[in-house]
Amino acid sequence: MPRKSFVPGAALLVTVALAAGLTGCSGGSATGTSGGDGKGGDATTASPSAQPGRYQTLPEACGLPSRSTLRAMLPGDDQQLSQADAQKIYGGRADITYDTDRRVGCQWTRETTAGTRHLTLDIQRVVSYNAAVSDDDRAQELYLGKEQAAKIPSAGSATPSASASPKDAPKGQQTPTAGATDAGGGQDAAAGGKKADGAAAATSAPASPSNSPSATPSDPATGPGSPLAPRVLDGLGDAAFLNDQLITTDSGVHRDITVVFRTSNVIVTLTYDQWSTDKTQLPESQELQDKARSLAGELADSLSE
Repeated sequence: MPRKSFVPGAALLVTVALAAGLTGCSGGSATGTSGGDGKGGDATTASPSAQPGRYQTLPEACGLPSRSTLRAMLPGDDQQLSQADAQKIYGGRADITYDTDRRVGCQWTRETTAGTRHLTLDIQRVVSYNAAVSDDDRAQELYLGKEQAAKIPSAGSATPSASASPKDAPKGQQTPTAGATDAGGGQDAAAGGKKADGAAAATSAPASPSNSPSATPSDPATGPGSPLAPRVLDGLGDAAFLNDQLITTDSGVHRDITVVFRTSNVIVTLTYDQWSTDKTQLPESQELQDKARSLAGELADSLSE
C-alpha cells in the first residue's frame, strides 16, 4: 500500500494562517463593539446638573430660639410662672407638616393684661426639580415672590411719596404669577404648585393697609421716609426684608412684624405681633422690630453652624 506523504512545512504554514485569522477576527469584533456603543460619547457631551443647595435637612423649629430670647419677646405681668406654665409658653407648639426635611414651623403665644403677643416661625427647604436650575436659584425666585407680594421697596429705590396710591406702585412690585412651589416634599414643581406659592406669600406678608378695610389708614411710625418703614435688610442671610403693618379691628389694634430671609436653599419667615384691646395704646414699632431682627440674626447664625 502506498504511503501518504507528510510535509512538515505545509502544516506549519496552515497553523500560522489559522492563528492569524483568529486574531484578526477577535480584533475586529472588539473594535466594532467599541464603535457601536454611544454611551461614552454621550457622557462627555452631557451638560452638568445644577448644584444642590447647602441644606439637605432642617432643624427642629421649636428648639431654635434661645429661652432668653423667648422671654424677651413674650413678656408677662411680672408674675412668677410655674415650671409647667413656663414650658407651655416657651416650649412652643410645633406645626404639623408632612415632610420635616422640607418644612418645619413653631408658634408661641403669651396673654397678659396689657395684650397678647404671638410669635410664629416657618422654615422651608427648597429643592429644584429642574436640572438646569440650582436649589439656591429656585429659593431666590420664591424669596423674591414674597418680597414683591409684600410690596417692599427695592434697595436703593426712592421712597414712595405719602400721596402715592397703590395703583402708582412700580410694575416690578406686583405679585408674580409665574413659578411653581417647592413646599411639598417630593412633589413635582410643575404640578399644581402655584396655589401653594401664593399661599406662602400671603401668610408671610400681612394684607396691605390700602387693601384691608381693617387696616389703619396711616402709621406715622412707619410712614414714608421713616427708618422703620418696610424695607430690604442688609447683613441677614443672602437676602432679607422686613415688613411692618399696624391693623385695627373692632376688638382692638395689633402690629405685625414680618422678617423673611434666605440662606442658600432655605427660606425663613418670622412673624411677631402684639395685640391690644386699647386702641389708644398703639404697639411700639421700634421695640417689636428690634426684637424680631434680633431673633432673625440668631436663627441665621444657628443655621450657619
